[in-house]
Amino acid sequence: MKVVHGVVLLALVLGLMTGSLFAADDGGAIYKSKCAMCHGPNGEGKMGPKLVGTSMSEAQIADQLTKGVAGKKAPHSKPMSGLTDDQAKAVAAYVKGLK
Repeated sequence: MKVVHGVVLLALVLGLMTGSLFAADDGGAIYKSKCAMCHGPNGEGKMGPKLVGTSMSEAQIADQLTKGVAGKKAPHSKPMSGLTDDQAKAVAAYVKGLK
């Protein structure tokens, strides 16, 4: 278990040093870091709504992440902080692939 924590810590430090914690196409890692705490690790829903089987398209999900939606609960009323367009697209693709 200590080895896993060490690897995670090393990845975090390297990410901070390079200015990016995630590859643009690593939607799963971004989801786990920024979304899973509310939507559940498998999109099953927790405080946030269930994402498995969402009727939203990938484009709609990415739009919501990068632009926000007026009237939505935080954090989705505003753009997600620190998320690029490519990262939002990767997260959207990951969410659409949740089973």
